[in-house]
Amino acid sequence: MSTWEPVIGIEVHVELRTISKMFCGCPVSFGGEPNTAICPTCLGLPGALPVTNGTAIEWLARIGLALHCRIAPSSVFHRKNYFYADLPKNYQISQFDLPVCTDGWLEVTVDGEEIRVGIERAHMEEDTGKSLHQGLGGRIHSATSTLLDFNRSGVPLVEIVSRPDLRSAAQARAYAQDLRAVVAELGVSDARMEEGSIRFDANVSVRPTGQEEFGTKVEIKNMNSFRSLERAIASEIERQIAVLETGGVLTQETRHWDEEAGATQGMRSKEGSSDYRYFTDPDLTPMVMAPATIDRLKADLPELPADRRGRYSHLGLESHLVNVLSSSESGLRRVFDDAVALGADPVMAANWITGEVTAALRRTETATDDMLFTGPDLTGLLKMVSEGAVSSSAAKEVLTGVMAGEGTPAAVAQARDLIQVSDEGQINAAVDEVLGANPDAIVRFRGGEEKVIGFLVGQVMKATGGKADPKLVNSLLRQALS
Repeated sequence: MSTWEPVIGIEVHVELRTISKMFCGCPVSFGGEPNTAICPTCLGLPGALPVTNGTAIEWLARIGLALHCRIAPSSVFHRKNYFYADLPKNYQISQFDLPVCTDGWLEVTVDGEEIRVGIERAHMEEDTGKSLHQGLGGRIHSATSTLLDFNRSGVPLVEIVSRPDLRSAAQARAYAQDLRAVVAELGVSDARMEEGSIRFDANVSVRPTGQEEFGTKVEIKNMNSFRSLERAIASEIERQIAVLETGGVLTQETRHWDEEAGATQGMRSKEGSSDYRYFTDPDLTPMVMAPATIDRLKADLPELPADRRGRYSHLGLESHLVNVLSSSESGLRRVFDDAVALGADPVMAANWITGEVTAALRRTETATDDMLFTGPDLTGLLKMVSEGAVSSSAAKEVLTGVMAGEGTPAAVAQARDLIQVSDEGQINAAVDEVLGANPDAIVRFRGGEEKVIGFLVGQVMKATGGKADPKLVNSLLRQALS
């Protein structure tokens, strides 16, 4: 047992995909020409006044409700004061002691253990501009110059702060993945880590096992994948333990994850809330969330990942299938749900969705929204397989045809001549022909060489053009041989 216990909290920033920015009418977009989606408010020019985006506040409340938070009846914006090149007005509109959402939780499962992670708060703020460091590696420490793009400045940004309830890098990764799934399910954000629309920072400390008091906290940034998040936290835990065990002292700081080096690097000392000199923004009125609005938002929540996992578990799916299917794209889940509702076997349907259907989409580079394969199609295909109308291998070809727009599974199987032969008379004729041509195989089988049956089945399948039902072929061969 380790003598050290990690203590981990995660801060998540989610860019909302509203049409306009948080406090002005500029469009929210990704990948546009630099500094084309800006206005005096984005740039903090004198005399420009902010106006709150009501849709963004409702979407924040949706996130809070999905995370079981308490929604404050009233809330205010504050100014978070700091100086950085990508923040032209030298303060960020954010929230401090009166956030919209507080005291929630999210349950995650790691290695069969269910963990409830507390959500301290979820509040609204505006995103900053983007610094583009020029030079080798695109990192600030090696940059020859820095360019600024303010298209992102003012984009609605929700910060979700967990309580320090996580105790391993694996738990942190599971929490991040589940939280991203919740945000994506709500439809309030693209939640794409590769585009920066969801970003994770980790606060990590270690303490002697059994000690109540927290150790010195270090914040880690620049983790742009779930794998990076887990690696960075694991590396930082090892670093902190090594420092303490050699008599060193940890410093409260912000560290940068270096993917290539596989280690965190010091960036700057960590600020405290007093360093930001928060005060209420005088240009923005307090927000009031009416009970009727909260009830409407709550009633409009979709099925969330945890609820879906529970529903799939009750269908008899193994945990691996439950997790893979639950995290699949909504179009694939819809095909599965429709097929099961029409009577398809849940396990067979889940295996096909997570296996052959997903593989076919990748192979043809087809988006799920463009997929020509429905719940009734899956139901029909599975029925044909279970009734022996098509073989398992032929069913994959049928799937390809359906997804190419050739018609229903039955029509594709007929058109491609894939209907399986189940007529005993026709198969028996092929069996007699094969046994007559292979008398030595009969002798070997009757002498106890069981594996010969596989050879004979293959010969019958070849004689029938691969259309015979393999199970029926096996049965009729054994009858003939006995």
